[in-house]
Amino acid sequence: QVRLVESGGGLVQAGGSLRLSCAASGGIFSMKPMDWYRQAPGKQRELVASITSGRSTNYADSVKGRFTISRDNAKNTVYLQMNSLKPEDTAVYYCRTTESSLHTINVYWGQGTQVTVSS
Repeated sequence: QVRLVESGGGLVQAGGSLRLSCAASGGIFSMKPMDWYRQAPGKQRELVASITSGRSTNYADSVKGRFTISRDNAKNTVYLQMNSLKPEDTAVYYCRTTESSLHTINVYWGQGTQVTVSS
């Protein structure tokens, strides 16, 4: 069973920075793709950033140039460095991964961490 625990959220002023962490246990972390999603009140959960086992990355247009996803396989942790934060970035941020078998794909989510950006 894969377990994901996010941390690092908080309150920050517009233009500030935060670094989110997602600690993973279970499975082979180095082989797992990892994603960061966010969900603002009244809105759908959206994909923010992804990183593959080969460290290929992808970002939502809204965060390109401001956010950076990275991973430290030795620590079983994925990070989301968030710079130049905007009030529109306010959301609960979730870490996600998948684990595949012959006939199933299991999706695992963390509990989320709140990011609030004040104007």
